[in-house]
Amino acid sequence: MNLLVCLPLLLVSAQLLAQQGPENLGDAVNSEFTELNPVISPDGKMLYFSRVSHPQNTLAKKGSQDVWFSENQGGYWTNARRMPAPVNREEHNALYSITPDGNTILTHWVTHDGGDLSIRGFAIIKKSGIGWGQPQKLDIPGLENMSRGIYETACLANDGKTLLMAFSTKKGSNEDDLYVSIQDKAGKWPKPTGLGGDINTGKFTETTPFLASDGVTLYFSSNRDGGLGSNDIYVTRRMDNNWQKWTRPINVGPPINTPEYDAYYSVAASGDFAYLVTYKGGKGKADVVRLKLKTEPPAPATQAPPTVAQTLEKPKPAPDVAPVAPKPDNKQSNPVVLVTGKLLDPKTKKVPANARIIYESLPDGAELGVATPDPVTGEYKIVLPYGKKYGITAQVPGYVAPSQNLDLTNSKGAGYLELPDRNINLVPIEAGQTVKLNNIFFETGKSELQAESFPELNRVVELMSANPKLIIEIDGHTDNVGTDENNLKLSQDRAASVKNYLFSKNLKPDRVTSKGFGESKPVATNDTDDGRQLNRRVEFMILRN
Repeated sequence: MNLLVCLPLLLVSAQLLAQQGPENLGDAVNSEFTELNPVISPDGKMLYFSRVSHPQNTLAKKGSQDVWFSENQGGYWTNARRMPAPVNREEHNALYSITPDGNTILTHWVTHDGGDLSIRGFAIIKKSGIGWGQPQKLDIPGLENMSRGIYETACLANDGKTLLMAFSTKKGSNEDDLYVSIQDKAGKWPKPTGLGGDINTGKFTETTPFLASDGVTLYFSSNRDGGLGSNDIYVTRRMDNNWQKWTRPINVGPPINTPEYDAYYSVAASGDFAYLVTYKGGKGKADVVRLKLKTEPPAPATQAPPTVAQTLEKPKPAPDVAPVAPKPDNKQSNPVVLVTGKLLDPKTKKVPANARIIYESLPDGAELGVATPDPVTGEYKIVLPYGKKYGITAQVPGYVAPSQNLDLTNSKGAGYLELPDRNINLVPIEAGQTVKLNNIFFETGKSELQAESFPELNRVVELMSANPKLIIEIDGHTDNVGTDENNLKLSQDRAASVKNYLFSKNLKPDRVTSKGFGESKPVATNDTDDGRQLNRRVEFMILRN
């Protein structure tokens, strides 16, 4: 039987850790057995790890390995429980990553050839309303021929579409390099690409990648020269969108690194704790511990950045990556924003099937990530780095989802932020329904569309193309600033601009009309800035479907 166990131990000296006050997670998480490979969920609430040789493991043999989990409730960890099948179904099971929404797991792919078992390649497991589904192998062209070494491991980024892998192209070798494959809009994975000479040394090993929530900061393990002994954890930052240019990798130093083998490093989106393993001085052969990285508390939700108003001036183009200044020690990831909300069918109050939450950058409309709502509660979670403007929308068959937007370009003095209750309202595609176009932008007092409006309008074009009988009316509205006559004309001109853009995308003129209502149909008070912003809007009404 060929068993390729992809989980080398992360050994941390208890003596060195004690100098910094590491926190052993106690009896709820640790046992007399070996606990390995901790993975903290991006929201910091769930901890997953491997437990070796436990009698409750799927195959209770010496050396067997199952995935267990514990939940942080009010600062306390619940008693660890085994994950059910099919997460645990073989003698050696692993969980490499879990997405922020908690609905997709990255694991290894297991094949059976006669009586032999081979761990080669990667798979995802998705949550359904009745539990975890069956593993789905990731079809990554070239991976089978490229990966010829002893070990494979990987990390699925928070966007759900960026896969970082560690493997060796040399047969039987443990000198791994790091590679990336980014899923396209059609769901296809391209051939893995090496991360370049700034990361991959060629003569040493680079393994166990972990991409922080900012999408820029990468932690990995290497036995390159200059370490404390064996493998150490290193940190580097991505400097372009081609994944080839990186800052010089820095050894994170003690107490994380020791003279022993150090690998598998996991940090939640808040960046407050690093989760790792100590091999000495604990309850069993190896215990899960966490090390405090920073002391400042999360920013309260009242400090939420404002949404982008429809009359803002045209913004400056967003940079290639989030322009957040490196921290003084250059070892911690950049702060991010955790956005949560719910998506439910307005009629049944249940989670619609095949729903996807998509977030994109503005003004270019580039798709940055995909999430799914919890199949039971409808809750979704996404992590957004500072430095961009974002549009958030959903794709649900039979419905339209008005987009939301967040302006996170101002990162000066920003810290980790949680934005709850960003619920996504679904509008059924039925006659008489009105859909607000939140991500439509004009210059103040003008009717020319700004470029960041195009992604939203292109989705309207896609909707019309997918529903060839659909006929809509574009409606423009203003606040009460200015004369009635000017406001009426401005609303008419803005509605006409939207209509003309749709015509430019080859929609037939008889499918789209436009109308302006000026200030006559407010949806909020005009006595406040926020109220006036809500009144300045463009909507479309479904006339026929």
